[in-house]
Parts: sequence; C-alpha cells; structure tokens
Amino acid sequence: MLSISEVENFGAIDADADDLLRECFQDHPAYVAAKKQKKFLILGRKGSGKTAIFKRILTERHPNEFSYGHSFDDYPWQHHDLQAQVGVPEERRYFHSWKYLTLIGLAKVLLNSDQSQPWSDDSFESVQALEDFVVDSYGSRDPDVRQLFSPEKELRLKSVLKVPFFELSGERVRVRELPPHIQEVNRAIQEHVLRALNPNNSYYICFDQLDLGFVKSQESYSQRLVGLILAARDLFLAARERGKKLNVVVFLRDDIYQDLQFEDKNKITENFTSLVQWNESGSGLTLKKLMESRFTNVLGSGGDPVIPWEDVFDETREMPSRQTKYKHICDRTFLRPRDVIKFCNEVLEQYKSPLFAARGQFDNEAVHEARSGYSDYLLNELDDEIAKHVPQYKEYLEVVKELGAMQFSLVDFSAAWSRRSTLTDISAKVGLSQLFEFSVVGYLKPGGRGGGSEYVWRYRDPRARFNATSEVFRIHAGFKEALDLTRQSA
Repeated sequence: MLSISEVENFGAIDADADDLLRECFQDHPAYVAAKKQKKFLILGRKGSGKTAIFKRILTERHPNEFSYGHSFDDYPWQHHDLQAQVGVPEERRYFHSWKYLTLIGLAKVLLNSDQSQPWSDDSFESVQALEDFVVDSYGSRDPDVRQLFSPEKELRLKSVLKVPFFELSGERVRVRELPPHIQEVNRAIQEHVLRALNPNNSYYICFDQLDLGFVKSQESYSQRLVGLILAARDLFLAARERGKKLNVVVFLRDDIYQDLQFEDKNKITENFTSLVQWNESGSGLTLKKLMESRFTNVLGSGGDPVIPWEDVFDETREMPSRQTKYKHICDRTFLRPRDVIKFCNEVLEQYKSPLFAARGQFDNEAVHEARSGYSDYLLNELDDEIAKHVPQYKEYLEVVKELGAMQFSLVDFSAAWSRRSTLTDISAKVGLSQLFEFSVVGYLKPGGRGGGSEYVWRYRDPRARFNATSEVFRIHAGFKEALDLTRQSA
C-alpha cells in the first residue's frame, strides 16, 4: 500500500474528467436495469452519477452490444423546435421529432457499427433501404445529428420506404415541411429499423445532459422532455414486442421529472424508471464502498484486497457530536459521489501540508480543515443549479448570513427577510420553499418514523414537498463555512 501523501487525488468530481471512472465504476442498480432492458428512464439529482452510467454504456466494448449517445451541449434546439406539431395534445408536440432523431441514431449504428448486418434476408432489404434514405438525404452513412433538422435539408424518400405521401413531387420533402408527414416517415423507418435489429445483439440509444441551458418552467422545454420520454417508451415497447433487445435510455434530473405533468406518467414512473441514489449505509451500494474502490485503485498495487475506509481515515477518534468521520462527511454532502470525492480530495490536500504529513491516516484536524474549501465548492455547485430558476437566490442567502445560525425559526427568518428592500415582492415562505427545493434548507417534522422529530430534506427524499406550516428550519451543514454561520441557533 502506497503512502497517502503519494496520492495526487481520488478522482474528479465530473464524469468527463474522472480518470478513475472506468476502473472504479460501481454497478448501480440503475445501470443494471438499463443494460438488461428493464428500465429506460434513469432519474437522479445532478451529480448523482447519471452521466457516469451514460458514459459506461457508451464506452463498454462487447461484440454483440452497440450504443449511440446524444448529449446536448451544442444541439441546435431552434431547428428541433420547428418540428413541433400543431393540432395535437401539447405533450405529443415533439413526440415524432424525437422518434425520428432516435431512429436515425439506430440507422447510424446499423450502417456503421453492427458488423452482423445483414443477418437475414429481411434485414438485408431493410438495411439497404435505410442506407439509401440516409445517404440520399444527408450525403453520408454517418450524418451529423446536429444537421438532421436543418430547415433547408431535403429528405429523399425513395419508393423502397413505401411511404404513402400525397402532393410530394418526386418523393422529396424539405425538413421545414416535414411535420405534417413525419408520422408516416417514422412508421416506415421504424419498420425497417426493427426488422434490421439482430435479435442476438443489444442496442442502446442514450440521451444525457437534457437540462443544459434550460429553465424547467419554460413550457416548450417541458413539452420537449415529455415528447422524448413518450417516444423512448414507444420504441422500447415496440422492440420488446418484436423480440429485439433495444433500450432508448433517457437520463434526467429527478427534480425536473417531478414537475412534468402528462398522461401515463404514473405508469412510466412505476414500471420504467430507476433512481440513481446512493446510500450512506446498508447492504447495497454506499458512498463508503465507492470511496473504498478508489482508495484501492490509487493506494493498492494491483492484486491487493479492498482497502477499507478505516485504513485511510482514523476512526478511533470521534468528531464533534460523537460522529464518525464518515458520518461527519456524509452530513455535509447531498449523498452524491461528486460530493464525497471532493471532500476526500480536500482532506488529502490538508493532509499534505507540513502540519499533517507525518501522520499515517486522515485525522480529525485534517477533516475539519477541509470543510472550508469543500463548503465553497458546494456553494458553487448550488449556483450552477439554482441561478436559472431562482435569479435572486443570492439575496436569499444574505438573509441566512444575517441570521448567522444553522437553525432558525420562521419568525426570525421573516424578520430578517422584511429588512431587505430587494425582496419586498416575494414572501419569506416562498423564499424558504425555493431554498428547500434545492436542499439549502430542511424543515423540522415532528414525530418522524423513529417516533421523534426529524428534519426533512429534498435531497434525501425527492418526493418531499415544502411544509409551509413548519416553524423550525435548518441550513444544510455543507454550507456552514461558505455562509459564515457561527452559531447553532438564531
């Protein structure tokens, strides 16, 4: 086992930059459910590990598995929006445009990656039909998905697609004129795709980063998401009925999903969703096991057994309030992998200072000194999530700073709120409810499951709703240092 001081870090907080992700990936039940074509909608808080699962599915290499991923950091939404259908229920305005995008993704896999094609006479005809359509319409067997809905692009629908169009001279249609005909186009392409899919193979089309650049209160954004979910379910079930192993996997923040309203939502929630959630303790996947995998990778020498948490953190000395260091750290996270990785990296940085370097394990002092840097990180993470939804949230936090305490009453908060002229148009309860939505505050609920009172936090229960009648509130422990809260009670 290497010395802890020789370690550079325990990984990155972002899946795209985490060099340890592949070696230390944990087989979360949500990942297993997606790979086994049991669930197609993967929900979780930002930072819970959805993108890690997305990347795992895309980067795994098996001869009979094929995947294609969509992320939307530079996607031309303005072109996609032109495909919205009129005269249909709002939740289905984008249903067919998402289905078309997914089907073209599958066609790209069949034409460029699946070496088993053609696996039958029917598949030979269908793969040829798909190739004719894709190449004639987009000029390549592997078109850029960002160009699929370019308004002036001309789709060339040869007779092999057997699409019963009317008034389409030469069986050609420009993309900007596609919405009235897209249902028929999709029906034909879907039939060819399903015929071509090899029943011995598994296929995955994945959608991630759907929250980038959007505000969930935007009506068109909600309609887009609902359209994608319904299109994914439709293809998921259609493939299952044909005996084909296809999963159209949608990764979405659970708080956004909770606010969507559409028919059949409860059926989808009950039958087709899996939540990416990490436990503090128990027999399943825990944050401790996640970190032990990383400790083993960076401190071990290859064939070493798992390095337990207690070999890295000295748990023989308790933290204040008789907490273990693990519990102390978890209470300052949103129970997300990125949070515990960041905290451990901050502890490592403190440990490397001359004050701690001679010690063999992380001790109380190193953990305590790490809290300030970690707290700044958590506040920056909050800014990424909340700024688009609650533009004045920094003013809300100034109210908390004025109180200067971790715990406060509604009366105290309302009094401090009323002293800020910039917040006169917003009630204190509305402000608290918005802070609750992002787990900045929790409220005290009398008579919890254990018989006593307990604090309710949104990050622990995504279904929890703000209780406007509550009188006692508490700031999440991770924000204590960044907000300079020096007292326990106001």
